[in-house]
Amino acid sequence: MHTLLALTLALALQESVPEALPPVCLGDGIKIGEVTDRSAIVWVRLTTSPERNTAGLAWPEGADALPEGHTLSEMVDAVPGAGGEVRVSWWPEGDEVGRRSTAWVAVDRSRDDTHQFQLSEGLAPGGRYDLLVEGRGGEDQAVSCRLEGTLRTAPAADMAAPGRFTVVTGQSYLRRDDAERGHRIYGHMLALDPDFFVHTGDVVYHDKPGPFAKSPALARYKWNRIYAMPLQRDFHARVPSWFMTDDHDVLKNDCWPGQSYGDLSWDEGLAIYREQTPAGRKPYRRVRWGKDLEVWFMEGREFRSPNRMEDGPEKSIWGAEQKAWFKETFAASDATFRVLVSSTPIVGPDRSSKKDNHANAAFRHEGDELRGFLASQPGAYVICGDRHWQYVSEDPATGLREYSCGPTTDKHAGGFSQKNRSDAHRYLKVRGGFLEVSLQYEGGEPALAFRHRAVDGSVLHEDVRPPERAR
Repeated sequence: MHTLLALTLALALQESVPEALPPVCLGDGIKIGEVTDRSAIVWVRLTTSPERNTAGLAWPEGADALPEGHTLSEMVDAVPGAGGEVRVSWWPEGDEVGRRSTAWVAVDRSRDDTHQFQLSEGLAPGGRYDLLVEGRGGEDQAVSCRLEGTLRTAPAADMAAPGRFTVVTGQSYLRRDDAERGHRIYGHMLALDPDFFVHTGDVVYHDKPGPFAKSPALARYKWNRIYAMPLQRDFHARVPSWFMTDDHDVLKNDCWPGQSYGDLSWDEGLAIYREQTPAGRKPYRRVRWGKDLEVWFMEGREFRSPNRMEDGPEKSIWGAEQKAWFKETFAASDATFRVLVSSTPIVGPDRSSKKDNHANAAFRHEGDELRGFLASQPGAYVICGDRHWQYVSEDPATGLREYSCGPTTDKHAGGFSQKNRSDAHRYLKVRGGFLEVSLQYEGGEPALAFRHRAVDGSVLHEDVRPPERAR
Protein backbone atom coordinates (compact mmCIF):
# COMPACT_ATOMS: atom_id res chain seq x y z
CA MET A 1 0.00 0.00 0.00
CA HIS A 2 2.76 2.43 0.94
CA THR A 3 4.53 1.70 -2.33
CA LEU A 4 1.37 2.43 -4.33
CA LEU A 5 0.78 5.72 -2.48
CA ALA A 6 4.36 6.78 -3.03
CA LEU A 7 4.14 6.00 -6.75
CA THR A 8 0.87 7.90 -7.07
CA LEU A 9 2.35 10.92 -5.26
CA ALA A 10 5.47 10.86 -7.43
CA LEU A 11 3.41 10.79 -10.61
CA ALA A 12 1.27 13.70 -9.39
CA LEU A 13 4.33 15.79 -8.57
CA GLN A 14 5.87 14.99 -11.95
CA GLU A 15 2.74 16.19 -13.75
CA SER A 16 2.73 19.46 -11.79
CA VAL A 17 6.29 20.40 -12.78
CA PRO A 18 6.36 22.10 -16.18
CA GLU A 19 8.48 20.45 -18.83
CA ALA A 20 11.72 22.34 -19.42
CA LEU A 21 11.87 23.73 -22.95
CA PRO A 22 15.04 24.65 -24.85
CA PRO A 23 16.05 28.24 -24.11
CA VAL A 24 14.93 30.83 -26.66
CA CYS A 25 17.23 33.57 -27.92
CA LEU A 26 17.26 36.95 -29.65
CA GLY A 27 19.57 36.07 -32.52
CA ASP A 28 18.12 38.82 -34.75
CA GLY A 29 18.29 41.44 -32.04
CA ILE A 30 15.52 44.03 -31.97
CA LYS A 31 14.44 46.87 -34.24
CA ILE A 32 13.07 50.12 -32.82
CA GLY A 33 10.96 52.00 -35.31
CA GLU A 34 8.74 54.93 -36.23
CA VAL A 35 9.52 56.94 -33.10
CA THR A 36 7.54 60.18 -32.80
CA ASP A 37 7.30 62.62 -29.89
CA ARG A 38 5.10 60.23 -27.90
CA SER A 39 5.20 56.77 -29.50
CA ALA A 40 7.49 54.00 -30.73
CA ILE A 41 7.40 50.47 -32.11
CA VAL A 42 9.68 47.70 -30.85
CA TRP A 43 10.13 44.67 -33.13
CA VAL A 44 11.17 41.35 -31.60
CA ARG A 45 11.88 37.89 -33.02
CA LEU A 46 12.63 34.76 -30.96
CA THR A 47 15.22 32.32 -32.30
CA THR A 48 16.58 28.91 -31.37
CA SER A 49 20.18 30.16 -31.13
CA PRO A 50 21.90 33.43 -30.20
CA GLU A 51 23.88 33.57 -33.46
CA ARG A 52 23.44 32.59 -37.10
CA ASN A 53 24.59 29.15 -38.25
CA THR A 54 28.02 30.12 -39.62
CA ALA A 55 29.03 26.46 -39.99
CA GLY A 56 26.00 25.57 -42.09
CA LEU A 57 25.80 24.11 -45.56
CA ALA A 58 26.71 26.49 -48.40
CA TRP A 59 24.10 27.16 -51.07
CA PRO A 60 24.71 25.46 -54.41
CA GLU A 61 25.32 27.86 -57.28
CA GLY A 62 22.04 29.13 -58.74
CA ALA A 63 19.91 27.62 -55.97
CA ASP A 64 16.31 28.84 -55.70
CA ALA A 65 15.11 26.04 -53.40
CA LEU A 66 16.49 23.96 -50.55
CA PRO A 67 18.94 21.20 -51.52
CA GLU A 68 17.13 17.86 -51.44
CA GLY A 69 17.22 16.18 -48.05
CA HIS A 70 18.12 19.31 -46.08
CA THR A 71 16.22 21.76 -43.88
CA LEU A 72 16.56 25.54 -43.88
CA SER A 73 18.13 25.51 -40.41
CA GLU A 74 21.05 23.51 -41.81
CA MET A 75 22.01 26.19 -44.31
CA VAL A 76 24.83 28.67 -43.76
CA ASP A 77 23.87 31.73 -41.72
CA ALA A 78 20.36 30.41 -41.03
CA VAL A 79 18.65 31.84 -37.93
CA PRO A 80 15.74 29.50 -37.14
CA GLY A 81 12.81 30.98 -35.27
CA ALA A 82 11.37 29.74 -31.99
CA GLY A 83 8.01 29.87 -30.26
CA GLY A 84 7.70 31.57 -26.90
CA GLU A 85 6.84 34.84 -25.21
CA VAL A 86 8.38 38.31 -25.13
CA ARG A 87 7.95 41.53 -23.22
CA VAL A 88 9.45 45.02 -23.26
CA SER A 89 10.30 47.25 -20.32
CA TRP A 90 11.29 50.92 -20.64
CA TRP A 91 12.13 53.83 -18.36
CA PRO A 92 13.61 57.33 -18.55
CA GLU A 93 17.35 57.11 -19.08
CA GLY A 94 19.08 56.30 -15.78
CA ASP A 95 15.83 56.30 -13.75
CA GLU A 96 14.39 52.82 -13.26
CA VAL A 97 11.88 54.16 -10.74
CA GLY A 98 9.76 55.10 -13.74
CA ARG A 99 9.97 51.61 -15.26
CA ARG A 100 7.01 50.34 -17.23
CA SER A 101 6.52 46.92 -18.82
CA THR A 102 4.23 45.32 -21.36
CA ALA A 103 2.48 42.07 -20.60
CA TRP A 104 4.11 38.86 -21.79
CA VAL A 105 2.94 38.21 -25.36
CA ALA A 106 3.38 35.12 -27.53
CA VAL A 107 5.29 35.65 -30.75
CA ASP A 108 3.33 34.92 -33.91
CA ARG A 109 4.48 31.60 -35.33
CA SER A 110 2.75 32.37 -38.64
CA ARG A 111 4.77 35.61 -38.93
CA ASP A 112 8.24 34.15 -38.51
CA ASP A 113 8.09 34.14 -34.69
CA THR A 114 7.93 37.94 -34.50
CA HIS A 115 5.95 40.45 -32.48
CA GLN A 116 5.72 44.24 -32.64
CA PHE A 117 5.01 46.27 -29.51
CA GLN A 118 3.32 49.66 -29.87
CA LEU A 119 4.64 51.84 -27.05
CA SER A 120 3.13 55.15 -25.96
CA GLU A 121 2.56 55.04 -22.21
CA GLY A 122 5.08 57.15 -20.36
CA LEU A 123 6.80 58.54 -23.48
CA ALA A 124 7.19 62.33 -23.63
CA PRO A 125 8.63 64.70 -26.26
CA GLY A 126 12.40 65.06 -26.31
CA GLY A 127 12.94 62.12 -23.96
CA ARG A 128 15.66 59.49 -23.75
CA TYR A 129 14.70 56.01 -22.63
CA ASP A 130 16.39 52.74 -21.77
CA LEU A 131 14.80 49.52 -23.02
CA LEU A 132 14.97 45.90 -21.95
CA VAL A 133 13.56 43.12 -24.15
CA GLU A 134 13.14 39.68 -22.56
CA GLY A 135 12.16 36.30 -23.96
CA ARG A 136 11.10 32.95 -22.55
CA GLY A 137 9.94 29.63 -23.92
CA GLY A 138 6.48 29.83 -22.37
CA GLU A 139 4.36 31.00 -19.46
CA ASP A 140 5.94 28.60 -16.95
CA GLN A 141 9.49 29.01 -18.25
CA ALA A 142 12.29 31.16 -16.91
CA VAL A 143 13.57 34.16 -18.87
CA SER A 144 16.32 32.85 -21.16
CA CYS A 145 17.32 35.93 -23.18
CA ARG A 146 17.64 39.65 -22.58
CA LEU A 147 18.69 42.53 -24.79
CA GLU A 148 19.15 46.15 -23.78
CA GLY A 149 18.41 49.08 -26.06
CA THR A 150 17.75 52.81 -26.13
CA LEU A 151 15.45 55.23 -27.89
CA ARG A 152 14.86 58.96 -27.95
CA THR A 153 11.59 60.63 -28.80
CA ALA A 154 11.21 63.60 -31.14
CA PRO A 155 11.13 67.06 -29.56
CA ALA A 156 7.82 68.93 -29.47
CA ALA A 157 6.87 70.91 -32.57
CA ASP A 158 7.48 74.23 -30.80
CA MET A 159 11.00 73.35 -29.59
CA ALA A 160 14.12 74.59 -31.40
CA ALA A 161 16.13 71.40 -31.00
CA PRO A 162 19.08 70.05 -33.01
CA GLY A 163 18.76 66.65 -34.65
CA ARG A 164 20.68 64.19 -36.77
CA PHE A 165 19.64 61.27 -38.95
CA THR A 166 21.40 58.97 -41.40
CA VAL A 167 20.16 57.47 -44.67
CA VAL A 168 21.21 54.34 -46.58
CA THR A 169 20.16 52.15 -49.51
CA GLY A 170 21.33 48.97 -51.27
CA GLN A 171 22.23 46.58 -48.45
CA SER A 172 23.50 43.44 -50.15
CA TYR A 173 24.57 40.45 -48.06
CA LEU A 174 26.89 39.28 -50.84
CA ARG A 175 28.54 42.70 -51.06
CA ARG A 176 28.99 43.33 -47.34
CA ASP A 177 32.44 44.64 -46.52
CA ASP A 178 32.95 42.76 -43.25
CA ALA A 179 32.29 39.05 -43.82
CA GLU A 180 31.81 38.23 -40.14
CA ARG A 181 30.13 41.37 -38.80
CA GLY A 182 28.09 42.82 -41.69
CA HIS A 183 28.33 46.32 -43.20
CA ARG A 184 30.97 48.63 -41.80
CA ILE A 185 28.89 51.79 -42.11
CA TYR A 186 26.69 50.71 -39.18
CA GLY A 187 29.55 51.12 -36.73
CA HIS A 188 30.40 54.55 -38.14
CA MET A 189 26.77 55.67 -38.10
CA LEU A 190 26.41 54.53 -34.49
CA ALA A 191 29.46 56.59 -33.56
CA LEU A 192 27.60 59.70 -34.79
CA ASP A 193 24.80 58.95 -32.29
CA PRO A 194 21.95 59.74 -34.74
CA ASP A 195 18.46 60.45 -33.44
CA PHE A 196 17.00 58.18 -36.10
CA PHE A 197 17.90 56.23 -39.22
CA VAL A 198 16.22 55.84 -42.63
CA HIS A 199 16.56 52.76 -44.83
CA THR A 200 15.22 53.74 -48.25
CA GLY A 201 14.85 50.14 -49.42
CA ASP A 202 16.70 47.29 -51.09
CA VAL A 203 17.23 46.02 -47.57
CA VAL A 204 17.63 42.48 -48.90
CA TYR A 205 17.85 41.22 -52.46
CA HIS A 206 15.37 38.44 -53.20
CA ASP A 207 16.50 38.26 -56.83
CA LYS A 208 20.22 37.84 -56.19
CA PRO A 209 21.96 34.47 -55.71
CA GLY A 210 22.84 32.65 -52.55
CA PRO A 211 19.88 31.72 -52.75
CA PHE A 212 17.37 33.31 -55.13
CA ALA A 213 14.42 33.87 -52.77
CA LYS A 214 11.59 32.48 -54.88
CA SER A 215 9.49 31.41 -51.90
CA PRO A 216 8.32 33.01 -48.62
CA ALA A 217 10.64 30.73 -46.62
CA LEU A 218 13.73 31.82 -48.55
CA ALA A 219 12.70 35.48 -48.39
CA ARG A 220 12.48 35.24 -44.60
CA TYR A 221 15.82 33.43 -44.50
CA LYS A 222 17.46 36.43 -46.21
CA TRP A 223 15.91 38.88 -43.73
CA ASN A 224 16.93 36.72 -40.76
CA ARG A 225 20.58 36.32 -41.70
CA ILE A 226 21.33 39.97 -42.45
CA TYR A 227 19.90 41.21 -39.14
CA ALA A 228 21.82 38.57 -37.20
CA MET A 229 25.01 40.33 -38.39
CA PRO A 230 26.61 41.93 -35.30
CA LEU A 231 27.03 45.43 -36.77
CA GLN A 232 23.37 45.60 -37.82
CA ARG A 233 22.19 44.06 -34.57
CA ASP A 234 24.13 46.48 -32.35
CA PHE A 235 23.00 49.50 -34.36
CA HIS A 236 19.29 48.70 -34.35
CA ALA A 237 19.20 48.19 -30.59
CA ARG A 238 20.32 51.80 -30.16
CA VAL A 239 18.92 53.83 -33.07
CA PRO A 240 15.22 54.10 -34.05
CA SER A 241 14.52 53.48 -37.73
CA TRP A 242 12.14 54.37 -40.54
CA PHE A 243 12.09 51.56 -43.12
CA MET A 244 10.88 52.03 -46.69
CA THR A 245 10.16 49.44 -49.38
CA ASP A 246 11.81 49.15 -52.77
CA ASP A 247 11.81 46.58 -55.55
CA HIS A 248 14.40 43.99 -54.50
CA ASP A 249 13.01 43.48 -51.00
CA VAL A 250 9.39 43.16 -52.16
CA LEU A 251 9.95 40.90 -55.18
CA LYS A 252 12.50 41.65 -57.89
CA ASN A 253 14.11 44.41 -59.94
CA ASP A 254 11.74 47.19 -61.09
CA CYS A 255 8.62 45.30 -59.95
CA TRP A 256 5.04 46.54 -59.57
CA PRO A 257 1.81 45.21 -57.99
CA GLY A 258 0.42 41.94 -59.31
CA GLN A 259 3.74 40.42 -60.30
CA SER A 260 5.42 37.40 -58.71
CA TYR A 261 8.91 35.97 -58.33
CA GLY A 262 8.83 32.20 -58.58
CA ASP A 263 6.46 31.07 -55.83
CA LEU A 264 6.72 34.42 -54.01
CA SER A 265 3.66 36.56 -54.76
CA TRP A 266 3.46 40.33 -54.59
CA ASP A 267 1.20 40.20 -51.52
CA GLU A 268 3.53 37.76 -49.76
CA GLY A 269 6.61 39.85 -50.48
CA LEU A 270 4.93 42.99 -49.15
CA ALA A 271 3.59 41.17 -46.08
CA ILE A 272 7.03 39.76 -45.27
CA TYR A 273 8.54 43.24 -45.53
CA ARG A 274 6.04 44.52 -42.97
CA GLU A 275 6.54 41.46 -40.81
CA GLN A 276 10.32 41.99 -40.68
CA THR A 277 10.37 45.75 -40.01
CA PRO A 278 8.79 47.86 -37.26
CA ALA A 279 5.84 48.97 -39.36
CA GLY A 280 2.97 51.32 -38.56
CA ARG A 281 -0.55 51.38 -39.90
CA LYS A 282 0.21 53.21 -43.16
CA PRO A 283 3.17 52.78 -45.51
CA TYR A 284 3.55 56.55 -46.06
CA ARG A 285 4.44 58.53 -42.95
CA ARG A 286 6.06 61.71 -41.62
CA VAL A 287 7.83 62.80 -38.47
CA ARG A 288 8.15 66.28 -37.00
CA TRP A 289 11.50 66.97 -35.35
CA GLY A 290 10.96 70.10 -33.33
CA LYS A 291 10.22 73.55 -34.69
CA ASP A 292 12.51 73.49 -37.70
CA LEU A 293 12.42 70.04 -39.36
CA GLU A 294 9.79 67.72 -40.78
CA VAL A 295 10.51 64.59 -42.82
CA TRP A 296 8.18 62.63 -45.14
CA PHE A 297 8.74 58.94 -46.01
CA MET A 298 6.94 58.01 -49.22
CA GLU A 299 5.82 54.57 -50.43
CA GLY A 300 7.13 53.90 -53.92
CA ARG A 301 6.02 50.34 -54.73
CA GLU A 302 2.59 49.56 -53.33
CA PHE A 303 0.54 52.04 -55.38
CA ARG A 304 2.52 52.34 -58.62
CA SER A 305 1.36 51.85 -62.18
CA PRO A 306 3.20 49.33 -64.40
CA ASN A 307 6.45 50.76 -65.75
CA ARG A 308 5.40 49.90 -69.32
CA MET A 309 2.10 51.84 -69.13
CA GLU A 310 1.98 54.86 -71.42
CA ASP A 311 2.92 58.02 -69.55
CA GLY A 312 0.26 60.60 -68.77
CA PRO A 313 -1.96 61.98 -65.98
CA GLU A 314 -3.16 58.51 -64.95
CA LYS A 315 0.30 56.99 -64.59
CA SER A 316 1.64 57.21 -61.06
CA ILE A 317 4.25 55.87 -58.66
CA TRP A 318 2.61 57.27 -55.54
CA GLY A 319 -1.09 56.80 -56.31
CA ALA A 320 -3.78 59.47 -55.93
CA GLU A 321 -4.46 59.07 -52.20
CA GLN A 322 -0.82 59.17 -51.11
CA LYS A 323 -0.03 62.09 -53.42
CA ALA A 324 -2.97 64.13 -52.13
CA TRP A 325 -1.92 63.42 -48.53
CA PHE A 326 1.64 64.49 -49.29
CA LYS A 327 0.73 67.76 -50.99
CA GLU A 328 -1.76 68.70 -48.27
CA THR A 329 0.51 67.95 -45.31
CA PHE A 330 3.67 69.29 -46.94
CA ALA A 331 2.08 72.62 -47.87
CA ALA A 332 0.51 72.97 -44.40
CA SER A 333 3.78 72.37 -42.52
CA ASP A 334 5.40 75.39 -40.89
CA ALA A 335 8.78 73.65 -40.41
CA THR A 336 11.76 75.68 -41.59
CA PHE A 337 13.13 72.67 -43.46
CA ARG A 338 10.91 70.07 -45.14
CA VAL A 339 12.57 66.93 -46.44
CA LEU A 340 10.99 64.36 -48.74
CA VAL A 341 12.61 60.90 -48.63
CA SER A 342 11.92 58.78 -51.71
CA SER A 343 13.05 55.22 -52.39
CA THR A 344 13.85 56.26 -55.98
CA PRO A 345 15.06 59.49 -57.62
CA ILE A 346 12.78 62.43 -58.36
CA VAL A 347 15.38 64.79 -59.85
CA GLY A 348 18.20 62.51 -61.06
CA PRO A 349 19.73 62.49 -63.62
CA ASP A 350 19.47 58.74 -64.04
CA ARG A 351 20.59 56.37 -66.77
CA SER A 352 18.62 56.74 -69.99
CA SER A 353 17.86 53.00 -70.02
CA LYS A 354 15.86 53.10 -66.76
CA LYS A 355 12.06 53.28 -66.66
CA ASP A 356 11.36 52.95 -62.95
CA ASN A 357 11.42 56.39 -61.28
CA HIS A 358 10.33 60.01 -61.53
CA ALA A 359 13.65 61.05 -63.07
CA ASN A 360 12.96 58.74 -66.04
CA ALA A 361 10.93 59.56 -69.15
CA ALA A 362 8.56 56.71 -68.26
CA PHE A 363 7.14 58.72 -65.32
CA ARG A 364 7.88 62.23 -66.58
CA HIS A 365 4.33 63.56 -66.17
CA GLU A 366 4.14 62.87 -62.45
CA GLY A 367 7.83 63.74 -62.06
CA ASP A 368 7.25 67.20 -63.54
CA GLU A 369 4.22 67.63 -61.29
CA LEU A 370 6.18 66.78 -58.12
CA ARG A 371 9.26 68.79 -59.05
CA GLY A 372 7.11 71.82 -59.78
CA PHE A 373 5.19 71.49 -56.52
CA LEU A 374 8.31 70.97 -54.37
CA ALA A 375 10.15 73.84 -55.99
CA SER A 376 7.29 76.18 -55.04
CA GLN A 377 7.73 75.31 -51.36
CA PRO A 378 10.42 77.11 -49.31
CA GLY A 379 12.93 74.90 -47.53
CA ALA A 380 12.04 71.79 -49.55
CA TYR A 381 14.66 69.12 -50.29
CA VAL A 382 14.64 65.57 -51.64
CA ILE A 383 16.67 62.58 -50.44
CA CYS A 384 16.63 59.41 -52.53
CA GLY A 385 17.95 55.88 -52.41
CA ASP A 386 18.09 53.17 -55.08
CA ARG A 387 20.99 54.59 -57.14
CA HIS A 388 24.39 53.01 -56.54
CA TRP A 389 26.28 56.28 -56.50
CA GLN A 390 26.28 59.40 -54.35
CA TYR A 391 25.23 62.75 -55.74
CA VAL A 392 23.79 66.18 -55.14
CA SER A 393 21.83 67.49 -58.10
CA GLU A 394 19.87 70.64 -58.83
CA ASP A 395 17.01 70.41 -61.30
CA PRO A 396 17.79 72.85 -64.16
CA ALA A 397 14.11 73.63 -64.67
CA THR A 398 13.06 74.28 -61.06
CA GLY A 399 16.16 74.54 -58.85
CA LEU A 400 14.97 71.66 -56.64
CA ARG A 401 17.86 69.87 -54.88
CA GLU A 402 18.16 66.10 -54.46
CA TYR A 403 20.66 64.11 -52.41
CA SER A 404 21.35 60.45 -53.27
CA CYS A 405 22.79 58.55 -50.30
CA GLY A 406 24.61 55.90 -52.38
CA PRO A 407 24.92 52.16 -51.57
CA THR A 408 26.11 50.69 -48.29
CA THR A 409 29.51 49.47 -49.55
CA ASP A 410 32.09 50.35 -52.18
CA LYS A 411 31.61 46.85 -53.60
CA HIS A 412 28.02 47.84 -54.38
CA ALA A 413 28.88 51.14 -56.09
CA GLY A 414 28.53 51.33 -59.87
CA GLY A 415 26.08 51.81 -62.71
CA PHE A 416 27.24 55.36 -63.34
CA SER A 417 30.50 57.08 -64.25
CA GLN A 418 32.23 60.28 -63.23
CA LYS A 419 32.37 60.95 -66.98
CA ASN A 420 28.57 61.24 -66.95
CA ARG A 421 28.66 64.29 -64.70
CA SER A 422 26.12 66.80 -65.97
CA ASP A 423 25.31 70.47 -65.40
CA ALA A 424 22.75 69.32 -62.81
CA HIS A 425 25.38 67.74 -60.56
CA ARG A 426 26.74 69.74 -57.65
CA TYR A 427 28.52 66.63 -56.34
CA LEU A 428 29.04 63.17 -57.85
CA LYS A 429 30.99 60.23 -56.47
CA VAL A 430 30.60 56.58 -57.50
CA ARG A 431 31.26 55.35 -53.97
CA GLY A 432 29.51 53.56 -51.15
CA GLY A 433 28.72 55.03 -47.75
CA PHE A 434 25.79 56.91 -46.26
CA LEU A 435 24.18 60.33 -45.99
CA GLU A 436 24.15 62.24 -42.71
CA VAL A 437 21.58 65.03 -42.29
CA SER A 438 22.10 67.39 -39.37
CA LEU A 439 19.85 70.17 -38.10
CA GLN A 440 22.19 72.59 -36.35
CA TYR A 441 22.00 76.02 -34.78
CA GLU A 442 24.48 78.87 -34.82
CA GLY A 443 23.55 82.02 -32.96
CA GLY A 444 19.99 80.71 -32.70
CA GLU A 445 19.68 80.43 -36.49
CA PRO A 446 18.90 76.93 -37.89
CA ALA A 447 20.74 75.35 -40.81
CA LEU A 448 20.42 71.93 -42.42
CA ALA A 449 23.68 70.17 -43.29
CA PHE A 450 23.81 67.30 -45.79
CA ARG A 451 27.05 65.30 -45.50
CA HIS A 452 27.96 62.43 -47.80
CA ARG A 453 30.17 60.03 -45.88
CA ALA A 454 32.38 57.19 -47.09
CA VAL A 455 32.18 53.61 -45.78
CA ASP A 456 34.83 54.54 -43.17
CA GLY A 457 32.70 57.44 -41.94
CA SER A 458 34.88 60.20 -43.39
CA VAL A 459 33.14 63.21 -44.98
CA LEU A 460 33.30 63.24 -48.78
CA HIS A 461 31.07 66.26 -49.36
CA GLU A 462 29.13 68.79 -47.29
CA ASP A 463 26.28 71.10 -48.30
CA VAL A 464 24.92 73.40 -45.58
CA ARG A 465 21.57 75.02 -46.39
CA PRO A 466 20.30 78.16 -44.63
CA PRO A 467 16.60 78.92 -44.12
CA GLU A 468 14.75 80.06 -47.25
CA ARG A 469 12.19 82.76 -47.62
CA ALA A 470 8.90 81.99 -49.38
CA ARG A 471 9.34 81.65 -53.13
